[in-house]
Amino acid sequence: MQKRLLTSGVDPTTLTWLGAGVGTIALLPWIGNLIGSLQTAPLDATLWVVYLGIFPTAIAFTTWAYVLQRSTAGQTSATTYVVPAIAILMSWAILGEVPTPLMFLGGALCLLGVLITRLRWRRRA
Repeated sequence: MQKRLLTSGVDPTTLTWLGAGVGTIALLPWIGNLIGSLQTAPLDATLWVVYLGIFPTAIAFTTWAYVLQRSTAGQTSATTYVVPAIAILMSWAILGEVPTPLMFLGGALCLLGVLITRLRWRRRA
């Protein structure tokens, strides 16, 4: 559905805002719980939730829609297999979490999956 809207002329930012708007409407029945939680939540926790809404959500979905507009859905979705490998490396670099051999194996399998989906297979005549 997203690909069809993007190829019909909707820009990625508008599509992301429309998705966020639909999500907001769907969550309106729980607005009372949100207000109560905001009153008792520590400020730093609230700011982290705002951060999560802006960076990993809004920017990531806008970037996703931008790439999807310029590529096929299959090629774009195949790149999501890179995420676990990058997350392992980032947790090692930023948090000091030393990856286990099984994590390296999983990351390598994810990268192999991306490589396979990106290869151009030639058909025999």
